[in-house]
Amino acid sequence: MRKYQKKQAEELLDLLARVHDGIRLSMEQGQKDTAMDLLGQCQEGAISLGETIEETEGEGFITVTLLEAYCETVYQIYQKLSRGESIGAGKAGKILHKALIQIKNSVKNDIKAQTEAVFLPYKASMWDSLESVWKAAEEDPACDAYVIPIPYYDKNPDGSFKEEHYEGGQYPDYVPVTGYREYDFKARRPDLIFIHNPYDECNYVTSVHPFFYSRNLKQYTDKLVYIPYFVLGEPDPENEEAVKGMEHFCTVPGVIYADQVIVQSEQMRRVYVDVMTRYEKESGLNLGGRKYWEEKILGLGSPKMDKVAGTRKEDLEIPDAWRKIIEKTDGSRKKVILYNTSVSALLQHREKMLKKMKDVFEIFKGEQEEVALLWRPHPLIQATIASMLPQLWEDYRKIVEAYKEEGWGIYDDTPELDRALALCDGYYGDGSSLVQLCQSRGVPVMVQNVDV
Repeated sequence: MRKYQKKQAEELLDLLARVHDGIRLSMEQGQKDTAMDLLGQCQEGAISLGETIEETEGEGFITVTLLEAYCETVYQIYQKLSRGESIGAGKAGKILHKALIQIKNSVKNDIKAQTEAVFLPYKASMWDSLESVWKAAEEDPACDAYVIPIPYYDKNPDGSFKEEHYEGGQYPDYVPVTGYREYDFKARRPDLIFIHNPYDECNYVTSVHPFFYSRNLKQYTDKLVYIPYFVLGEPDPENEEAVKGMEHFCTVPGVIYADQVIVQSEQMRRVYVDVMTRYEKESGLNLGGRKYWEEKILGLGSPKMDKVAGTRKEDLEIPDAWRKIIEKTDGSRKKVILYNTSVSALLQHREKMLKKMKDVFEIFKGEQEEVALLWRPHPLIQATIASMLPQLWEDYRKIVEAYKEEGWGIYDDTPELDRALALCDGYYGDGSSLVQLCQSRGVPVMVQNVDV
């Protein structure tokens, strides 16, 4: 039985206990018809509950047997009242109470509540931010876990939606995927919903389908959990400037509407709590102040770190085309440098960033006998250019096509970030989540400077 169904059963039994009080009082006051009407309602409620339990626990389940006995008790009292036979109100109350207590104990002890958890990734490349939590849920026999990739849209410069994207076919083979049209959120009402996109309509580049906005999902679950799809450099909570620089990561709909927010560390939690406490006060939200955010935001770590830590180089499946670039003619292995280009750097530096990329490629092209470059642009970089910098699209496209056609380096736009991180011997590129992930593996990091 689902957890919410068990809760409903317990609430119904509490209601029956109150109805019993009404039956006893009606009998004491000589209101036979009222007492009989209430007994009929008890019978209907018990039958309905029995049918629900039989559906989830099977025919002949002990609680169903107790409910059947309860219905017989209710019927006998009803019959005596209808025939005008003498039965004391106190005695009837005790009989009903005893039968109900047995049912309550059975519901509590014999019915095991099953939790239903739903994971809603939107980009397959960001699945690593939920995977370790999903694995724990999947391995828990008391939990039914569903991975439901959701559609998202690129945005036009005016904010309207362009084409729809759905990446349900890009997840690892070991992840069972449920179609978002196949799962009825209203009917199933999952106990937990996990999201990693916090922006709702506030992202200028992309948007998940509005049904999956955090403020809408909240009505379909008892607990909406937001886990960021990124990891950040650890800010100093005592550094006001550093904390201020974190605000745009914190003051997003997912943080506001979620029932629980899980961030990468206790230090990061302190920053989120500080930012959101101030934001609540300035916005007049009146949610409960600092205590509310301290209880809501947990610094339990990032699943992205779990994924990186659990990925071993020897277990990787490396495409043949990549091997040809990584391996030298004598069979030994070149040094692999992960080159990452971010959305924020492109938005900030624009044409200068494109020139920097060309310069970087020219340098690594000259070192290709000893070094293999693995270029992994941010998965939203093309959508960002198309939406916010359309004048740069053609130049960027030419850079990508030239890099691919020349074939001396690897172009990685797959969802498998963990593979790139496990393969690389060094990191070069923009400051981003990948910096922290590389550092967690002990990989040397150099952040590029577009002015050099």
